[in-house]
Amino acid sequence: MRVLIPILAALMATPAAAAPCGGSFGQFVQTMKADARSQGHPAGDVNAFFDSVRHDPATLKADRAQGIFRWDFVEFSRRVISSYRIQHGTRYASDLDPIFDRIEREFGVARGVLLAFWALETDFGQVQGDFNTLNSLMTLSHDCRRPELFQPQVFSALELFRRGDFDPRGTTGAWAGEIGMVQMLPGDIIEYGRDGDGDGHVQLKNSVADALMSGAAMLRGMGWRANEPWLQEIVLPSGGLDWAETGVERGKPVRDWARLGVRARNGSLGPANAQASVILPVGRNGPAFLAYPNFSVYFEWNQSFTYVTTAAYFATRLEGAPVYDVRNPDPGLSGDQMKALQRKLAGRGHDVGDVDGILGAGTRAAVRAEQIRLGLAADAWPTATLLNRL
Repeated sequence: MRVLIPILAALMATPAAAAPCGGSFGQFVQTMKADARSQGHPAGDVNAFFDSVRHDPATLKADRAQGIFRWDFVEFSRRVISSYRIQHGTRYASDLDPIFDRIEREFGVARGVLLAFWALETDFGQVQGDFNTLNSLMTLSHDCRRPELFQPQVFSALELFRRGDFDPRGTTGAWAGEIGMVQMLPGDIIEYGRDGDGDGHVQLKNSVADALMSGAAMLRGMGWRANEPWLQEIVLPSGGLDWAETGVERGKPVRDWARLGVRARNGSLGPANAQASVILPVGRNGPAFLAYPNFSVYFEWNQSFTYVTTAAYFATRLEGAPVYDVRNPDPGLSGDQMKALQRKLAGRGHDVGDVDGILGAGTRAAVRAEQIRLGLAADAWPTATLLNRL
């Protein structure tokens, strides 16, 4: 299993002369070729790069079918953190000790963090995707939903092609253009790619050292704080908290959370002066975590709160943390109920984005605001009670 939304880290700015989306795909290809030449790429390289490109309807189908993120944290984490992934992650942590030692020295990224990404993205390199990367990038660049995200990646792939590290006909990966064991976009590879095995090339599909070193470099480039924690399971005080003060966008020094009765479920809390947020993925009655500044870096890798929390938690498991205490969360909403809730929230003026049945950041913020207005526990977890009150 791999993630079904694009890695959004380090996306380059759209060129001023961006090709218009939609219309004839053939004409779009010609416009992109002209843009490439205007950027200084030789005509011969441009022609060779674009010669085989084709529109790929399967890419658009995959882009529209991201239903996996309608699962909540408990369901998603239970499905994707398998015994296979735990066992193999533990084995790789030992077998690749020299590589991880080097990464921890140079970048300060714990091995559990990279192992979790490696597992969730491609099952340790076994499932890297079979979409032709150039076809996918060009199809998404031509599509009018998010062309500004993908057109720059086409030109980055062209630069990789000129370096000898990209085959327009043969390079394959995920439907959104990510390549290799930890799924990096061409622009990310140019900026953060590392030749970990010393062969003179950055080969993220076949070289474990290149993939892990590049992933660590990208995390550090996105703001990862060396040798600091990212997520920790906590036990909430018996009297509860001011739930409106929870959430990834709200933080306090660890010492303040400790004074309120928050304690670590395993071990001790992080540094007393560190900023941290209490996050409740399925509400105040479910698992609870303290999220440190490094947790926010996960959102540069992926925008899904469910995926991010699962990846961060999985990393703690691979570092020795126990299985979380699921407790007794209030039942969530079905997909249709979530869509009904989003329509009601939008009708009250909240920006929830698309009515897609996915509990994203906009919907969580709107839920919290309405919980506060209605005098409900403001833990940002939508329930049937909230839906009925609206």
